[in-house]
Amino acid sequence: MTATDTAVASLRGVDKWYGDHQVLRGVDLTVARGEIVALVGRSGSGKSTILRVLAGLSDDHTGDTHVAGRPAVAFQEPRLFPWRSVVDNVSYGLNPSGVTGAPALRAAEATLVEVGLDDKFDAWPATLSGGQAQRAALARALVGEPELLLLDEPFGALDALTRLSMQSLLLDLWQRHRFGVLLVTHDVDEAVALADRVLVLDDGAIADRVEVDIPRPRDRGTPGFSALRAHLLDALGVH
Repeated sequence: MTATDTAVASLRGVDKWYGDHQVLRGVDLTVARGEIVALVGRSGSGKSTILRVLAGLSDDHTGDTHVAGRPAVAFQEPRLFPWRSVVDNVSYGLNPSGVTGAPALRAAEATLVEVGLDDKFDAWPATLSGGQAQRAALARALVGEPELLLLDEPFGALDALTRLSMQSLLLDLWQRHRFGVLLVTHDVDEAVALADRVLVLDDGAIADRVEVDIPRPRDRGTPGFSALRAHLLDALGVH
């Protein structure tokens, strides 16, 4: 990170316990504006706990935490309200900021156009495909123009082709809006394809930090991509 970059999220020396079990151990982490940071690790390593801390869903940790503005969060499950239309679901993302009514609906419609759901304003969530539902969830997260987007395995439940399409959409939105992203994923290929940096979490601590110095768009078949994949798999203990 250069001196001209501004951190939209940072953790310094963050520890967290669940009872007698320590789940985060002195975590230091920074996400700059316009940067994508991927967080990988085995199940139970503490990845989602870090997102909860940054999202303000945990207040019993120690250490220093900084988040710019109100972060947006998207999960593996779209978590759309089944009794609301798609446009109403997206406009709900503005309600915590006090924006309601016609202004919220106009912003929701504009964001749905951006994610390719301009023909689904009045659709019910139950009628959407998995990819469409995740696009709507992403629109709800982005409608408030957050400085920080927290993604917890957002594409993990999608089929392979839809997952690739959603990864491409995320990059397109990121390049247009330049928000900071912290992406939690189990998919090493996804981390290398999307991120500027990949952090490896092991037993609640950052065990490795890997710069992804490959121009976008990234060809997954190149030697550079394969070398980073192999490095991260080795760091995760996958041989």
